[in-house]
Amino acid sequence: MTPSHQQQTRQIDCDLLVIGSGASGLAAAVTAAWHGLKVVVVEKDTHFGGASAWSGGWAWVPGNPLARRAGIIEDPQQPRTYLKNELGVHYNAERVDAFLDNAPHMVAFFERFTALKWADGNGIPDVHGNVPGAATQGHQVIAAPYDAREMGRLIKRMRKTMRETSFFGMPIMAGADLGAFLSMTRSLKAFIHVAKRFTAHLRDLAVHGRAMHLVNGVALTGRLAKSAEDLGVILIESAPARELLMENGNVLGARVDTLKGPLDIRARKGVVLAAGGFPNDIARRQALFPRTPTGHEHLALPPQSCSGDGISLGESAGGVLETHVASPAAWAPVSLVKHADGSTGHFPHIIERGKPGIIGVLSTGKRFCNEADGYYDYTAAMVAGAPPGEEVASWLICDHRFQRRFGLGISRPFPLPVGPAVRSGYLQRADTLEALARACGIDSAQLVKTVNHFNEHARRGEDPEFGRGSTAYNRKMGDPLITQGNPCVAPIETGPFYAVKVRPGSFGTFAGLKTNGQAQVLDQRGKPISGLYAVGTDMASVMGGHYPSGGINLGPGLTFGYVAGRHAAGAHAYESHDTTHSPGVDKVAQAVT
Repeated sequence: MTPSHQQQTRQIDCDLLVIGSGASGLAAAVTAAWHGLKVVVVEKDTHFGGASAWSGGWAWVPGNPLARRAGIIEDPQQPRTYLKNELGVHYNAERVDAFLDNAPHMVAFFERFTALKWADGNGIPDVHGNVPGAATQGHQVIAAPYDAREMGRLIKRMRKTMRETSFFGMPIMAGADLGAFLSMTRSLKAFIHVAKRFTAHLRDLAVHGRAMHLVNGVALTGRLAKSAEDLGVILIESAPARELLMENGNVLGARVDTLKGPLDIRARKGVVLAAGGFPNDIARRQALFPRTPTGHEHLALPPQSCSGDGISLGESAGGVLETHVASPAAWAPVSLVKHADGSTGHFPHIIERGKPGIIGVLSTGKRFCNEADGYYDYTAAMVAGAPPGEEVASWLICDHRFQRRFGLGISRPFPLPVGPAVRSGYLQRADTLEALARACGIDSAQLVKTVNHFNEHARRGEDPEFGRGSTAYNRKMGDPLITQGNPCVAPIETGPFYAVKVRPGSFGTFAGLKTNGQAQVLDQRGKPISGLYAVGTDMASVMGGHYPSGGINLGPGLTFGYVAGRHAAGAHAYESHDTTHSPGVDKVAQAVT
C-alpha cells in the first residue's frame, strides 16, 4: 500500500468537531461533551488556548450568579438598554437576546459541573458611564486562580501567558493582585503580597520550568481544557483544518493535517468554527482595517495562528463574512517591543493610561482624547485624529515620578531599572519636554503648550478639555491609593521625561461570519448552513463592532460556545443541579492515539 493511499484512508468518527482551542471553542466542546456527545478539538498551533490564553480573562456577563449572590439584582432590561444605546443600528435583537438570556446560565453551568470556577469582578463599571443603562457593578467574571498541578501532563500542552504582559513568565491577575504590584513600594501589605507571589513563582520555574499559579486567560483556558479532558474530549494539537467535509450542503466534518499525516474527522452533529478570527490575515487587514495601506501597520495581539482559517472554511461552505460593523477589530493601543534575543513582541497599553501623571499626544503635540477611557476608545480616537498622510501613532508622555511609580509600557516601575528600555530605544528619555519632542518627531512648541495647559488644571484635579476622571470607569482605572479627589490626573513636571510610541493594534477581529441566535452560520439567503457553527471571533461580534465594556469578547465567546454545544446536542431545558452526570469516554480516543 502506498503512503498516499494510507493517508487517504485515515478517518475517525465523532459527534462534534471543534476547530480551535480558545475559550469559545473549549466552551462548546465541554458543553457538548457534558450533554453526551463525542467531541474532538483540533488546534492549528502547537499548544492549546488560542488568543484567550493571552487575554486578561475577563468576561462581560450581566445577571451572572456571582453578582446575584453578592446582592446585585439588576433589571434584565438594563443591559439591553445599554446595548441599544451603544450599538445603535448594529443592535441585533435576536443575537443580543440569545447572549443576555444564556450568559447567566453559562456561568452557572461551568461553575456547577466543570473545573471552571469563577471570581467576581463586581466592582468593575461599564466603560461608558454616561450612556443610559450603563452599570457600575456586577457585570464581570473571571476564572478563579488555578493550580496547574491539577492538570497533570496536560499543562505541558497549554499556551503560556503572553511574554510581554507577564513578569519573568508570571501572570499577574487583574484586580487586587495587579494593584499590589503597582503599589508595592507604597504599601507594606502590597510588598509582602508581591514577595510571596514572586518567591513561589521562582520555585515553580526551578521545578516545572513555567508558571504553575495560573490566572487571567491561562487560568480560563487551563480550567476549560481540564474540563474537556475529564469529559473525554479528544484534544489534538498541531492539526490545522484544511477543508470541510460536505454532503448535499450539510457540513459533516473536516480534513485536518496531523503529525501523522492527513486525517478525515467525520462529525455527525457538525463542526464548530472557533479558530480566532483573522487578526493576522494580512490581506484581510489591508482590505478592511482603516489606514493600513500594507496591512502591516497594525500590531495584532493574538498569536500568529489566528490568521483567518475559520473564516475561510466558513466561506467555503457558503457562509458570509459580515463587514457591516462599527469597527472590523477590537482596537487596543500597542507598542512594539524589541527583546534582547532579537525577537519582537507587542505590549497592550491597558493599565497606565488612566493613572495620574500621563497624557497621550499625536505628532502635533496635542492631546486627542480622555486617556482614562477604554482602550478601544483611545485607539479609535488615535486612528481618527492622526494627521492625514502620516503614520497613525501617538506617544504616551510622563515624567520620572510617574514611570518609577507605575511604569510605562513594558518598562516596569521601581525597583526595576528603567535604563534597559531607554537603551533599547523602546522608551525615549530627555531632560526637557522640548528635547523629548525632538527625539519623537513631535511638534515641540505645541507639546510644551499642551503639558503646561494640562498641568494648570491637573494641580486642581481637573481636566476640562476631556473630563478625565469623570466616570466610574475612569476612576477605576486611576490610582487605587487615591481615595479623595481625582485619581486620574496629576501634573507632569519632574524630569527627566519619558515617551513611548503607541500604534493601533487589536485583541482580535469583530468582522466575522454571519450567525443566528443559535450560533449557526448563515448563508447568502440568511438560512442556517446545516452542521456549521461559528463562535468567538469567527462569528461576527454580537456587539456590532462596538466596545461597550471590558470582557465583551470573552463573555459572548463563552456564551455562544455554550449555546452551540447545547444546540448540537439537542438540549432544550437548562442543566439541572444533578452533579452525577458523567458521560463515558468513547473509543475514538484510541483511534487518535
